[in-house]
Amino acid sequence: MAFRLSNNLVGILNFVTFLLSIPILGAGIWLSREGVTECERFLDKPVIVIGVFLMLVSLAGLIGACCRVTWLLWVYLVVMFLLIVLGIVFTIFAFAVTNKGAGEVLSNRGYKEYRLGDYSNWLQKRVTDGKNWNKIKSCLADSKVCTDYSQKYLNLSPEEFYKEHLSAVQSGCCKPSNDCGFTYAGPTNWTQGSAVSTNPDCNLWSNDLNTLCFNCNSCKAGFIDNLKSAWKKVAVVNVVFLVFLIIVYSVGCCAFRNNRRDNHYQQGWKA
Repeated sequence: MAFRLSNNLVGILNFVTFLLSIPILGAGIWLSREGVTECERFLDKPVIVIGVFLMLVSLAGLIGACCRVTWLLWVYLVVMFLLIVLGIVFTIFAFAVTNKGAGEVLSNRGYKEYRLGDYSNWLQKRVTDGKNWNKIKSCLADSKVCTDYSQKYLNLSPEEFYKEHLSAVQSGCCKPSNDCGFTYAGPTNWTQGSAVSTNPDCNLWSNDLNTLCFNCNSCKAGFIDNLKSAWKKVAVVNVVFLVFLIIVYSVGCCAFRNNRRDNHYQQGWKA
């Protein structure tokens, strides 16, 4: 019996997915061997797992649909169903934990200030954990976010600097909080005044480029704000991906039904 359209579609889609899994797996292997920084090495295992997973699932769908291996296609559909459920749960969770918190607008300032307590408790606990934060600080140092910031705004006057639109991480990690009342002498060079502040970050600030405000709550808040924006984008992309998965799952169900029907006809013909 000729292949049905659904079988062909499942085969084509999974062949494309299989091709995509090859560079993903290759990137993971490359990171594990060539990664220099802790941030790069941190990504190698997840990328390898994703690459292997996509390769196995796409092979199951490809062989199950094109070779009419019913049990393999059934396994493929079960995995797809679980992926859809997990995708829905993750999307709801991502929108829930990123729904709270935003930068505080300051008068006569182009940048915003970030407070740790404004964000969801779940994100706060994960980021402020000592072990996790040490890794994050290492990544921030490797990315040279404050070094680039210092060079970019080096020759600005105080009035010009205050008008700049800094990123959340730059505002939280590379300069002291506005309520500390420090005097601007350079992007990473601030002089402590006589004003007394209850903000504990003020005592943690250092003009040392290796320290700055990396231990401040404002830095953690800035990182969470940046993380929140990234998660929201991932959640939106995930919605599109879920729609695609549901369509593929529906087509796969048709292919599974075709396989069972073909097997039934073949068994009846042999009898």
